[in-house]
Amino acid sequence: MMRFALLMVFSFLCLMGGAYVSSGASAQGARAATWDEVALIAPTREVAASLFGLKSLPNVVRVEAAVPGWSVSQGAKNIGHIASTWEVIQSVGYSGRPVDILVAVAPDGTISGARLVRHSEPILTLGLSDQDIELFVAGFSGVDLLDPEGTRTGPDMPDIISRATVTTGVIRDSILRTARLLAIGRGLVPGGGIDRLNFEPRSWAELETMGAVRSSTVTLSEARAAMPGAKPEIPEGTGPFVALWAALADPPTIGRNILGEQQYNRMAAALGPDEHVLFVGSHGLYSHRGTKWRRSGVFDRLTVMQDGVEYPLTDKGYTRIDKLAHEDAPPFKERSLFHVGGPGFEPTQPFTLMLTAERTAGSGEDLSYSVALDYQLPAAFVQAPPPEAAPLWHRTWEEKKFAVFSVAAMQIALTLILLFQEQLVRRKRLWIGIRVGFLSLTLVWLGWVLNGQLSVVQVIAFLQSLLTGFRWETFLIEPVIFTLWAGVALGMLFWGRGVFCGWLCPFGALQELSNLAARRLGVPQITVPHALHERLWMIKYTLFMAILGLSFYSMREALILAEVEPFKTAISMRMMRAWPFVAFVLVLLIAGLFIERFYCRFLCPLGAALAIPAKLKIFDWLHRRPQCGRECRLCETKCTVGAIDPIGRINPNECILCLRCQVILNDPQTCPVLKRRARP
Repeated sequence: MMRFALLMVFSFLCLMGGAYVSSGASAQGARAATWDEVALIAPTREVAASLFGLKSLPNVVRVEAAVPGWSVSQGAKNIGHIASTWEVIQSVGYSGRPVDILVAVAPDGTISGARLVRHSEPILTLGLSDQDIELFVAGFSGVDLLDPEGTRTGPDMPDIISRATVTTGVIRDSILRTARLLAIGRGLVPGGGIDRLNFEPRSWAELETMGAVRSSTVTLSEARAAMPGAKPEIPEGTGPFVALWAALADPPTIGRNILGEQQYNRMAAALGPDEHVLFVGSHGLYSHRGTKWRRSGVFDRLTVMQDGVEYPLTDKGYTRIDKLAHEDAPPFKERSLFHVGGPGFEPTQPFTLMLTAERTAGSGEDLSYSVALDYQLPAAFVQAPPPEAAPLWHRTWEEKKFAVFSVAAMQIALTLILLFQEQLVRRKRLWIGIRVGFLSLTLVWLGWVLNGQLSVVQVIAFLQSLLTGFRWETFLIEPVIFTLWAGVALGMLFWGRGVFCGWLCPFGALQELSNLAARRLGVPQITVPHALHERLWMIKYTLFMAILGLSFYSMREALILAEVEPFKTAISMRMMRAWPFVAFVLVLLIAGLFIERFYCRFLCPLGAALAIPAKLKIFDWLHRRPQCGRECRLCETKCTVGAIDPIGRINPNECILCLRCQVILNDPQTCPVLKRRARP
């Protein structure tokens, strides 16, 4: 009765400790955003002043463009531009929820500042505050986008906060990618835009050969067949009904060679923002201009099409050209310059110039025929973008090669242990040595040194990413965790959850080693009745389902509930945390001195998550005898986590593959069945 009462006291203390930790984390995580808050957060004038280091409030104007954002100015002076990482690149964090950062870029192509405005990351469960992350984000100020790795004029990149590598890695990549796209889109740095500086003399034939000038011809016979009965009648023949040429004249190599230097300079000076110059020339029976434009102001015969959007050509920006610079140009009857552009038009992307010919039939019916001239600016006239910062996961894998190899070596060693378990369990001393040694390595090296503690937060983040957009690079940022999960996933397929819970969980190792020391010191062990034991299992499964279900409503609240895991305090933070967190861990460890692996048995939501697919395992190499549970219940009483029921069956959902029952089964000095067989 005393043992049962003690058990209930410890259970109550553990649950109360979890509630206390959660309430403490609630205040710390109050600013973390939820999935529901996906509306765009626009920068205020105060925020813009802070990002650009201004003493007075600037004007902030929304800009709808290929890279949307806000323009910041003071009077007639352009201060810079701001963009949202969520709007531009749909930045998603490790939690699978939006991470939104306002990034400010100065006119000289450097990052002026950055501010975190939304996140649902589990950084708060690692003992970090929003202030820590905001300080990290602000450290990107001054980074030169022409040299994002900081090897030239830009400052050193902010160091990745070691305890939140994944989150800060996502933030780093989001800031650099968004700033780069914003700077390119606003023309602050070269890249993706038209080369307006370099010039090389080219003949007309050379321009056509390189694709700078494109042409299309419709013969008289083709037009006659397309518009039968047209009045006036179109004659038969191979001559041109209309021969059409087009070229984007912005690059000097194209524009100056076609128009001449003076005409090109006048044209370039007349361009407005986001406007480009289209040269159109033609000869033949049909005019590409017509006369209706004189009344309507719109050239009804010509239209530019790009991605299903029409961009009309108007008399605003139209220039008639009487003579070209090239003597070898075709014998044009008409030569025209048009300003083309507008929201969404990308001059470096393919577009189509449509010419529509119209005639009236003898019956009064309207006839029309369209000519499509496809055009794409050659790559030689597009500026190469500045080098993009290499994804953080490339660098982390390079820097942590030894750590990854050591984790892989541990997993290979564990695989050999499980493959040759039948030989191992016949040697009790060898099993004890390997077991204690492996758990010690897991606790010290994998846990405290490499920070390789898996968490239910990672399970939730993975499931959320499958729904919101899975990105490999998010999970690759932390090589040790990725390697560990890869091995655990494969091991679960073969042997079940015991691959991790029994051998590769640092906190589980800490519990088992501390209980081993307690038993050596004579601390009495509490035996939980099997009926109660089974009912207490419900706690961890309920916790896992609660965390999972809550994550769909509020990731912040789910992360707070996930504080029931002591892993961050005991392993990741090495007990360097606020006293309520440390007290919670100590309560669990003290309970574990009396009930081996107390937390694993009743409270671990990660163990519950891994136990759910346990029945799908391929191998079942744990042996039992007909006498187990009938004539002998020794294995049941000695089981590390109480996974053996009174009739000798091993519950695969709870078994952690410690192999203790197999050692007992094969020890002639311990197993009652073998003892009886050995009697003369």
